[in-house]
Amino acid sequence: MDFRGVRRSGILGAMADDAVHGGQTPFVAEGYFHQLLQKAVAAGASDVHLKVGQPPGARVGGSLVFFRVDKLRAVDTEAAAQHVLRRHRVHVAIDEVKEHDLGYEVPGIGRFRVNIYRQRGSVAIVMRVIPPRVPRLEDLGVPAACRTLATKDRGLVLCVGAAGNGKSTTLAAMIDFMNHTTHKHVVTIEDPIEYLHEDDLCSISQREIGADTASFASALRAALRQDPDVIQVGEIRDAETMDIALKAAETGHLVLSTLHTPDVARTVHRILALAEGDPQEIRERLAGALQGIVAQRLLPRASGQGRVLAAEVLIGTGSVRETIKRPEGNPPLKELMEQGGSLYGMQTFEMHAKDLIREGLVDREVGRGAMGF
Repeated sequence: MDFRGVRRSGILGAMADDAVHGGQTPFVAEGYFHQLLQKAVAAGASDVHLKVGQPPGARVGGSLVFFRVDKLRAVDTEAAAQHVLRRHRVHVAIDEVKEHDLGYEVPGIGRFRVNIYRQRGSVAIVMRVIPPRVPRLEDLGVPAACRTLATKDRGLVLCVGAAGNGKSTTLAAMIDFMNHTTHKHVVTIEDPIEYLHEDDLCSISQREIGADTASFASALRAALRQDPDVIQVGEIRDAETMDIALKAAETGHLVLSTLHTPDVARTVHRILALAEGDPQEIRERLAGALQGIVAQRLLPRASGQGRVLAAEVLIGTGSVRETIKRPEGNPPLKELMEQGGSLYGMQTFEMHAKDLIREGLVDREVGRGAMGF
């Protein structure tokens, strides 16, 4: 991937050179910073990395590649971070930042989910590129079960996977599907807000941690008094948020959220470990509330162009609920997913990976790696 020409191309080239020769940083000009972001977006990057001691980087097709420019200095990354913080609705001093999530929008280029953090005492930045429009479910290649889960009136739906595997995008597409097919009030709680939804048939209230509310737990508690039909919680991070999410699902709301767990089985174990109280009572509550779990992994395409989604799907059938309540003496969840394919749209990673290999979408070794993760 050729990222040459960032420093000298465009109307800011001379300004950048003058800044370097003067011992300053070209990043003091926000337009120079935008020029770099424009290059990354045009190359199809999913993320932009700025860290002292290496050139600016971009994740393209799953691989991290670097611009062919000078290595970044502390003054460079700090200046870039100042531009992002200046746009934030809540004032945050750069000297106080240890790690901070926020959104950043550049007209004509796009929106970004930004994490500013410190490493070895210097400021570093990772910027996730948010596409300009909410993708449709059919565009993402997600399992058909996602559409079915988006039609539920109540219960808990989880989209899980490692960071960067499209969990937030899938939930956004599910909400977009609701927006064009149902008449509901949807409340999203995000850190930060990623996709911007425009009301169609639904009324969608989007709340951002820090700017609109203090925490996921406090926003989720308040959402129950905001007449919601659907609540999207960006991430379940603690026992309090898990407890309130379960209560919301139990009391007639559809709750969508994410967890950083790699597959269905470990998601159930994580919920049981995270929630406080009697373990058997938690099993009963989870079994009663769960509508489905979609686990996602993005795999490199065999063509070398982009990535393809591999997914594991669990649907809250009667048999699944019994296994969650009493795992001893009942079939394991993996077996139920294998048996529930044609009737319920369930599948394991192994099942989906074999399909992707058969269709020539992923190489055999890549597919096998996904099976054994």
